[in-house]
Amino acid sequence: MKLSECAEVIQASILVPCEDPDLEINVACGADLMSDVMAFSCATNQMMLTGLVNPQTIRTAEMMDVKVIVFVRGKNPDQGMLNLAREKSISILTTPLPMFSACGILYKHGVKGKGE
Repeated sequence: MKLSECAEVIQASILVPCEDPDLEINVACGADLMSDVMAFSCATNQMMLTGLVNPQTIRTAEMMDVKVIVFVRGKNPDQGMLNLAREKSISILTTPLPMFSACGILYKHGVKGKGE
């Protein structure tokens, strides 16, 4: 599923656009513990959904080759985080939906979890 389609179905605003407008999102994970993200990470073009809004989120995404971070529950990162994401070529989105709903909608539209 293209990133733009993902954003649309979860009612997300794009705060840091992706360098590749046609990026296909194959795999997603939802977690507030960055250790869970590190245990999950397995594929390219993956998306992380989280409510954890701090620079460690960007650093973890960079380390695990996560291309897109979606902040759930309407959370918004500060300008420093947005600048860091741009520097690391990580797209940032925010959705008003809770994590459970956003993950469910993406799954329904074909975005899978690890090993599916």
